[in-house]
Amino acid sequence: MRSEEFDKLVLEHLDMMYAVAMKLTRNATDAQDLTQNTLLKALRFHDKFKKGTYIKAWLLTIMRNTFINEYRQRARRPSIVELSGTEQAKTNLPDPDILYRPKGKSYSDVLELLDDSVRKAIDELPEEFRIAVVMADVEDKSYKEIADVMECPIGTVMSRLYRGRKLLREKLKDYAEERGLGKSQNK
Repeated sequence: MRSEEFDKLVLEHLDMMYAVAMKLTRNATDAQDLTQNTLLKALRFHDKFKKGTYIKAWLLTIMRNTFINEYRQRARRPSIVELSGTEQAKTNLPDPDILYRPKGKSYSDVLELLDDSVRKAIDELPEEFRIAVVMADVEDKSYKEIADVMECPIGTVMSRLYRGRKLLREKLKDYAEERGLGKSQNK
């Protein structure tokens, strides 16, 4: 049975819990929710509190763990987007101001859109890697389609793609960094 003394101790720290929740969430509504959840857990698990323990630290530990658990749950949950049907669909063109429609899904047509450095890096790949990379990443072909064209097993296609992409990353490392596209990952 929970004591009145315990309830008083917990309620004395309510303002402090809300202030800490505000710092964690940076949002008044979320801070209220976090404070309420912390308070509920503290009252529900009052039997876990050992007399003589510093109650403020105990409450803040509950709050921190509650905040972390809720954050992890939100991170795993996909974003919910409501579509009313009146929104205009976004174009899938790279730049809506440039209306480019290649005659076919041809490697040479798409290469016209690439910078010279990128085009040169692709052209310098060994042929079996270049064909696999272009078919997968430029022409959007499946592993099976690539394997059929290259007349090799799917595992070989996957290996050639991995190695070809790795070579491209190495060749285009400086190019990417100059454009602020992050540091390449060397594996």
